[in-house]
Amino acid sequence: MKSLKKILLPLFLFTACALGFSPSAHAGYNKGGAAAPENRIAIQKCVTMEFHSNILGVTKKYNVYLPKGYYDNPGRKYPVLYLLHGHGGCYNDWNTTGDVTNVANRMIKAKQAKPMIIIMPDAGETLMDYFNTEGWRYEDFFFKEFLPAIEKTYRIDARKSKRAIAGLSMGGQGTIVYAMHHPELFSTAYGMSAYLYSTKDIPNIKDPVEKRVQQLVQDNNAVVYAKNATSNQINSFKSVNWLLNVGDDDFTFPANIEFFNTFKKRGVPIELRVRDGYHCWEYWRACLRSALTYVSVNFE
Repeated sequence: MKSLKKILLPLFLFTACALGFSPSAHAGYNKGGAAAPENRIAIQKCVTMEFHSNILGVTKKYNVYLPKGYYDNPGRKYPVLYLLHGHGGCYNDWNTTGDVTNVANRMIKAKQAKPMIIIMPDAGETLMDYFNTEGWRYEDFFFKEFLPAIEKTYRIDARKSKRAIAGLSMGGQGTIVYAMHHPELFSTAYGMSAYLYSTKDIPNIKDPVEKRVQQLVQDNNAVVYAKNATSNQINSFKSVNWLLNVGDDDFTFPANIEFFNTFKKRGVPIELRVRDGYHCWEYWRACLRSALTYVSVNFE
C-alpha cells in the first residue's frame, strides 16, 4: 500500500498542476486575508476562495474568475469587474444561475469582451446588505479590506480606468451607491434591475431581520442621494460611465426611471436600457452579456 501511495501522490500532483491549480490553492493566505497569489487556481472558471474580515469578524467567501492566459504572462495586469448578487442570494449566484463562466469564456473568445478578472463577493446570509449598520459595517469591509486585498492578490490593474462594478437588484443598488460614494475608483457602474430604494411598507414588516434590511436599503436611497448631491459630487459623478438596465415589467422600473431622470436633470451623463422583461434570472443573464461588453468598451 505504501508503494501505491508513492505512485499515486506524484500522479495526483502532476494532474492538479496540469489543470491549472494546486492542492493548496485554498490554504495560503496573505495578511489581507485573501488567498496567496503564488497558489495557482483554475482559470476560465469560477473558483471559490475565502477572506477573513477583521471589520466584520467573520470569514467571507467569494468567487473569482481568471481569464485564459492569466498564468502565461506574469507581467500582464488585467481590468477587474466586481459583480454583486441580489437580496437573498450569495457569492455563487452568478456562477450557478447566471452562468458567468460560460458567458465570459464565450465573449472573450469572440472578442466581444476584453480579458478581465471578475470578482463576486458575498454580501451576507442573515443581514444581507451592502451598507454599514450597527454590527455590520459591510461597506467599510468592502472598501477598506476586501478591494485592497483582492487587488494585491491577483494581477489587477488598479487604475480607475480599469475597474468596473455591476450588480442585480439589491446588488444593483450597491453598484450605483458605491460608485456615487467612490467615483474616483470606478470607470463604469452598471445596474441591473437596481433596487434603488425600498418598495416595502417597512413599519408593517413583521420579520425583524427583513425589516432591518429594508430600512438599510431605504437609508441608502440612491435617488435621494443623487438629488441631494453637492455640485462637487455631481462633477465627480461625470467621471463614471453609468448605465441602468431594467425590464418594462420589473417592479424596480419606476425607481430606475426616477434615478435616470434625476441624473439627466443634474447634468450627469447616463444611459438607460429598457427591454421586455421582469425581475428574473432570464433577464439578468442577458444583462450580463451586455454588461461585459459595456465595461470592456470603457476599460481605457
